[in-house]
Amino acid sequence: MTTEKVNFADLIQNAAERGFKKTPRSLVGHTPTIAITPVADGRVAAFSDNAAQTWQLTEKVYNLIKENVKLPDGTSVRVVVAPEIVYGARTGAIAQEYYAKEGVCANIWVSRCWSYSDELMSACMGIGSSEWQQAAYGLNQTDRPGAVWLKAFTAAMDEKKRPIFCIYNPDLEDESAPLCDFVSERLLSFARCAAAVGEIRGKNYLSIGSVSMGIIGSDVRRNLFHQYLGMGSASFDMVGLKGRIDKNFFDEEEVRKGVAFMKENFKFDFGEGERPQSNDDLLEECVKMTIIVRDLMIGNGKLADKDCEFAQGYNAIAAGTQGQRQWTDLYPNFDMVESLLCSSFDWNGKRAPMIVATENDSKNAMGMMIATLLTGLPQMFADIRTNWTAKSIKKATGIDVTDICADGLIDKRNSGAAALDFAVNIYEMTGVDVKEHPYKVAAKIAANPALAEKIVKAAIEATTYTGADLDYFPGDGLSSNYRTPGGVPMTAYRYNCIDNKLTCSVIEGDTVELPAEVASHISKITNETWPEAYWKPRGMSSYEYMSKIGPNHDANSFGYIGADMITINAMLRIPVDMHNVPECDIFRPTMWDRFAGDDYRVCEYLGPIYM
Repeated sequence: MTTEKVNFADLIQNAAERGFKKTPRSLVGHTPTIAITPVADGRVAAFSDNAAQTWQLTEKVYNLIKENVKLPDGTSVRVVVAPEIVYGARTGAIAQEYYAKEGVCANIWVSRCWSYSDELMSACMGIGSSEWQQAAYGLNQTDRPGAVWLKAFTAAMDEKKRPIFCIYNPDLEDESAPLCDFVSERLLSFARCAAAVGEIRGKNYLSIGSVSMGIIGSDVRRNLFHQYLGMGSASFDMVGLKGRIDKNFFDEEEVRKGVAFMKENFKFDFGEGERPQSNDDLLEECVKMTIIVRDLMIGNGKLADKDCEFAQGYNAIAAGTQGQRQWTDLYPNFDMVESLLCSSFDWNGKRAPMIVATENDSKNAMGMMIATLLTGLPQMFADIRTNWTAKSIKKATGIDVTDICADGLIDKRNSGAAALDFAVNIYEMTGVDVKEHPYKVAAKIAANPALAEKIVKAAIEATTYTGADLDYFPGDGLSSNYRTPGGVPMTAYRYNCIDNKLTCSVIEGDTVELPAEVASHISKITNETWPEAYWKPRGMSSYEYMSKIGPNHDANSFGYIGADMITINAMLRIPVDMHNVPECDIFRPTMWDRFAGDDYRVCEYLGPIYM
């Protein structure tokens, strides 16, 4: 094997030349790549009997993942297959060599028959593979003992301290038919979560400013990002953002385009009385801030002629803005910035949501980043504002809502930062059953541009941007105001930090459609300028949720994604401290069974992936 000679003479001669290198995607990094490794019994007769059917089974798994697992920007996850069926140490090593070249981050073993577990290990013990996510699917049939191999192999992986997900259908399978629902759901859950883990690795969290209002629960803990998520972190002082505004370090043509789009499409209520600046100046400055934060995250080649270094951005998959108070006492708040970037559209059309956490809450950003990757949909950043019981609502309004929220509800309201998509019920608009995983909603929207445009128009129509409450924000700002419809399936989640450990809370629930008089009363006595969502958790009271959840913020996803959140946290070795997911839906590696299902013990034993 020869390697290409590096021409250092040319590199030295052109050392001072640089530019903004265009990449296929806005974030730079290898597209998550999942390997599928077919295995079989190497004995001559057994191999010849199983080879064709093993490839057929592998093809079904390949097609399932290739067709259904995509990143939020629409990019399909890469799927590669071993060059040949693995049946021994040498064929395993050939697969490993190929996977190393392809940048694999996860692997699914597929077998319909017996194979020799110890001889397969070469394909999962190579460089970097201790970070791989591993799963094994054994066919449940009678003519060949796929289950025997599956259990022998997962036990071998447990002994090697390599967590592996075990996929085995509860009933006999028909090889002539498509993959059964149980197997398909487990394979897709594994692939979605493993792809998310792979996409996160090597990206950055961008901290714009520092801790907001002393909320230490939101603090950026650099080692946690590194050790648990494989991410870097970067800091950008907010004086730099002000400097970019003052020096016009942004695309001035795009600012004009953004201002025109906002004026043409959205309703505005700038507030009464004397304001810090004119309506037009406020809107223009908020649009500038939006574009600058985006440029800081992913860069902007149009700025390279002005300053190539600053044009590069920070390759940030998530970010947070400090805002309060040193900035917002003087300048407009970041409500418009966060609401637009977190949404699935702006003046440039439909796009993947960007993760920008209010008040630089990096723990909420972790969850929003993960949930966006699992669903392909925007997320809602929220304050856990108030717990309302049916009794307290009746006392305040005289209206009995016991039949709507017998166990109470949470007022999820934040200063205009929630994604605008939550102004509508996307399940209802797409016709997808509320029990279905939200990735199916995202897929239906992506496949139908007319439907996507209809949703965008409905979200815009339901939203009014309002001037900031000057008591909170002396520098003014523009907050999105809308009311999330009732009946939307919505999963709340929150990452928590205890010393140098992470935990995660995951609670599924639904939004509530309150009588208009009740919702208006709650809004009036709380804050009428912010987006509102009334939500009830499933299987617990709203008080219990508010009492047991961690800090003052949570984040929320369309749909029921509690099972996927449990799966990906097992991959990241982060224990789940609270959830309401049915036991039958929980999917974790076999090693969890060896620890009697004790999430805390096994995560402590394994430690973070990237230590």
